[in-house]
Amino acid sequence: MQKIIVSPSILSADFANLERDIKSVEKAGADWIHVDVMDGHFVPNITIGVPVVKSIRKVTSVPLDVHLMIDNPEKYIEDFANAGADIITFHYEAVSDVDKIIKLIKSFGKKAGISIKPNTSVEVLYPYLNDLDLILVMTVEPGFGGQKFISYCAEKIIPLRKIAKKELIIQVDGGINSQTARICTQYGANSLVAGSYIYKSTDLREAISSLR
Repeated sequence: MQKIIVSPSILSADFANLERDIKSVEKAGADWIHVDVMDGHFVPNITIGVPVVKSIRKVTSVPLDVHLMIDNPEKYIEDFANAGADIITFHYEAVSDVDKIIKLIKSFGKKAGISIKPNTSVEVLYPYLNDLDLILVMTVEPGFGGQKFISYCAEKIIPLRKIAKKELIIQVDGGINSQTARICTQYGANSLVAGSYIYKSTDLREAISSLR
């Protein structure tokens, strides 16, 4: 059975106690830490940037899964790589030259991921499957936590898994809980991002375990 990588999103953590909340999910069995970077342009919300990633890197050895929901990601990839990101995911909709961004991320020795919004067809990613390490399928509109899972978006996983190389990580983010996680993993996802479901749980270990 394929291992499911659980990546708790710190968007739902207590930012006044970020180190505590990162260590708590790490202790509870998190595989990665998901960092949502929003710029107020590509998405309406504003979250965190390079200095926070750099600070997080000092307090955890868990891989940092950095999701850039920003315009012009090529301007910031080097900074995030140097700050300690292990996986850098950018949005298909935010760039004009996908190949260029993938190569840029890999030039810093990092895993390259790409994400698509709910209304973006999965077929646009097919030309890049052999070069990517991760594809992030958004099952909510990016920009805010706590949204309801959009089921038809998860169906994009099915054709991806059929044609992608075996080692490609297919990640899902948006409205993930124990029920929606089961749908996504049955379709072929092997990485799940969850924020409020994990951080609002009274038992972090049980919440993380239930996603697998």
